[in-house]
Amino acid sequence: MLEHGGRLRQAAAHYDIPLADWLDLSTGINPQGWPVPTLPAAVWQRLPESDDGLEAAAAAYYGNPNLLPVAGSQAAIQWLPALLPKAAVACIAPLYAEHPQAWQQAGHKVRYLQNATLPRALAAATPYVLLCNPNNPTADRHPHELVLDAARQLHKRGGWLIVDEAFVDATPELSVTPLAGTPEAPNLIVLRSLGKFFGLAGVRVGFVFAAPELLRRMQEAMGPWTVSGPSREAARLALADTAWQAAARPQLQAAGERLHQLLAPLGEVKATALFATLSSPHSNELFDYLARRAILTRRFDQQPLLRCGLPADEAGWQRLATALNEWKPA
Repeated sequence: MLEHGGRLRQAAAHYDIPLADWLDLSTGINPQGWPVPTLPAAVWQRLPESDDGLEAAAAAYYGNPNLLPVAGSQAAIQWLPALLPKAAVACIAPLYAEHPQAWQQAGHKVRYLQNATLPRALAAATPYVLLCNPNNPTADRHPHELVLDAARQLHKRGGWLIVDEAFVDATPELSVTPLAGTPEAPNLIVLRSLGKFFGLAGVRVGFVFAAPELLRRMQEAMGPWTVSGPSREAARLALADTAWQAAARPQLQAAGERLHQLLAPLGEVKATALFATLSSPHSNELFDYLARRAILTRRFDQQPLLRCGLPADEAGWQRLATALNEWKPA
C-alpha cells in the first residue's frame, strides 16, 4: 500500500504524542467541509438506487451528464487502466502516486516526465497522457485551453487524455469536465472527487466523466451498489447546495493565499486553494520539527517537497505560524 496523508494515529504513536493534541495538515481536505445533515432512515435501510437524484445533481454541478458515480475517484483510478488497451502512458510527474501504480499493475508501460509541460508530454508520443490539474503534490496548473488542445491532438492519433481534477472545484475556470466524453472531446476522461473541496473524504464518492461506452464498461466491471445509500444522499445534497459552494470558493482561495505567504520565507512555494507545497532541501527536517510539535504535514520521499493543508480555525493558523517563525534549519 502506498503512503498517504491523514495517517494521524500512526504519527501519534511514532512521536508518542496523544491523538487529541495534533494539528493535522497532512491532507488537502477542506477543514470547513460541507455540513452533512441528518439523513433519512430509508437511505440506511434500502439498497442504493440510481434514480435517487444523484446523477442529475452531479450533471448540473459539473455541467456534463456523461458520468458514473464511483466509490471515490480512487475506485476509478484502479479500474480505468484495466479497461483500456495496454500501451504506454506518459505521466506528468511528480503526481498522485496511485495513478502510475494502477497503470503499471494493469500491464501498461509508465513513462514519468518529471516537471514536464503538457506539450512535452504530447511529444512523448504515447497513446495515453495522464495529469492532475491542479497537480498533487506540486500545485502546478495547466491552462484550460492547453488541456483541451492536448485532448484534440491525442484524438487525432487515436490516444486518450486522462485528467484528475480532484482539487479543481475552487478554481472551476481550469476544469475541462464539461467536455469529457462529448463530441468535442470524446477521448477525454476526467476524474472528480467530493473529498477535497466539499471536505467529504469519508463518504467515498467520486465521478468519472467519459464517453458513454467506456462508462458502461466500467459500471459493468464494478458491479452494482458501488456507492452506499447514505453516501449518495449526502453527495446529492452537497452538489445541489449552490449557496454553500459560492461562499466556500473565495474563502478557500483566501486561505490558500494565506498559507502560501506563511511558507514563502522558507523556500519556493506553490499553492492551490486547499494546500501549499514547499520545495526545500530542508523539507524532511522541517517535517520532523513540526511533527515534534504535533503538527502533521506531508513529505515526499522522492522529492524535497513538503505539502501543508489548511488549518481549521484561527488557533490552528496561529499555532502553525508560531512554529514556522521559530524554526531554524540546521
